[in-house]
Amino acid sequence: MVALSRLTPDPAQASPRLAGYPFTLGVASGDPWPDGVVLWTRLATTPLADDGLGGMPGKDVPVRWEVAEDDSMRRVVKRGSVLATPELAHSVHVEVKGLRPGREYWYRFHVGGEESPIGRTRTAPDPSAAAPFTLAFASCQQWVDGFYTVYRHMAAQDLDVIFHLGDYIYEGAYGPTGGVRNTPLSPAHNARLFTLAQYRLRYSLTKSDPDLQAAHRSAPWIVTPDDHEVINDWADESVPGISPENVLRMRAVGFRAYYENLPLRPSSMPQGPDMQIFRRFRYGKLASFFVLDGRQYRSAQNFARRFDADRSMLGTGQERWLLDGLGKSRTTWNMLANQVEMYQQNRFTADGGIEQFHPDIWDGYEAARRRLFGGIRQRRVANPVVITGDAHWSAAADLKADFNDQSSPTIGVEFMGTSISSGGNGVDMTEGSRLQLRANPHLKFVNNLRGYVACRVAANTWETDYNVISKVTDQSGVIAVRRRFVVEAGRPGLQDAGA
Repeated sequence: MVALSRLTPDPAQASPRLAGYPFTLGVASGDPWPDGVVLWTRLATTPLADDGLGGMPGKDVPVRWEVAEDDSMRRVVKRGSVLATPELAHSVHVEVKGLRPGREYWYRFHVGGEESPIGRTRTAPDPSAAAPFTLAFASCQQWVDGFYTVYRHMAAQDLDVIFHLGDYIYEGAYGPTGGVRNTPLSPAHNARLFTLAQYRLRYSLTKSDPDLQAAHRSAPWIVTPDDHEVINDWADESVPGISPENVLRMRAVGFRAYYENLPLRPSSMPQGPDMQIFRRFRYGKLASFFVLDGRQYRSAQNFARRFDADRSMLGTGQERWLLDGLGKSRTTWNMLANQVEMYQQNRFTADGGIEQFHPDIWDGYEAARRRLFGGIRQRRVANPVVITGDAHWSAAADLKADFNDQSSPTIGVEFMGTSISSGGNGVDMTEGSRLQLRANPHLKFVNNLRGYVACRVAANTWETDYNVISKVTDQSGVIAVRRRFVVEAGRPGLQDAGA
């Protein structure tokens, strides 16, 4: 077992001499509760050092932190110190408690004579609060496919919380030129990821982007991984062509690097190939967020068996946790932060027929989807909203009790966000997207540009903006709201509010 960072270092312990500025990977906060947040940084003086250790010595390094009520850090309300250990790649995850609910705070770290950038965070609202709030969500940020200009715009939005729904990194080979970024990379970057050092190095490369760092500084993040943080299309211990033993080994190192590089609470620190990912957050009287883990417990892909009752997307324990939590929730909105498409995605075949496609999404787990939707209806869950990543395009859909019977009740809505950069620039609309809209009456919007989704959550309405950017292959892309939808509390279904 990896030891947690020790929260009470010896005051007499001197900080070792470092080779340079240690905060090259930025700062972040996450997992907001009404009384606190987790603060994160990872020390790295040479973030792209081939060994994945960031140029740091093999010693514990004392790190001081402070939280203030103002952005000039004059009204400090909490402070402390922690040891950044080499076992966790000199990352720190500080759980700050005793803060006031629904409040902005600012934070920073100190190592020796060096000071980190100042980050902004915000605690979750008091459970009795009903003030509107804003959130955004994103996914899929293949570093070699494009710049993260989208994050620059997200950082400027003054959001209350940001969700990342997976594919923070990609495990494939990157090559020597950095793709469209045209940045020379050493051979350590070129191979497909297998070792802990390689995964750590990929996070260092990804987190070196200044716009991503700005978005992390701007608001607390709530994160969940998808497949590429480990290996494409993995399901529990299953990946075609790879032994279960090797899948578990890759899960162990992939989860370890994920934890080291994101603002997760120590309770999420992985134990070998296992990691506590699914969790719940309450945002006042308005919303409950159920963060799902759609990889660790799912059945292996087998589209021919999609109707089998013993197959699961979430696993028995998580499925029970979700439905019990939804049934007990008394908030106006109940949001599921989900990795892969939940709406039925029929597509036209070459001969004009229609068939279901792609075993990796909820279509490949039809029995599990029916159990979930049936459980939501049985428990009369208020205003379900699903947010989704993964697909590299934007979509908005009504969730039907029976997708094959369009007269069946609409039980909720799904907002799927496009990628930050994966897939390159994209286009506004493809012929495949037009065919999707024709084949799926419950699907109300599809777009194939890059971007992110922003939502304003209020007592009576949930408003969603699809923000898309003209290009990501250079940093001059222009962002605009491509489509806006409104959902009224108590009236399941999407209302198109234009652009």
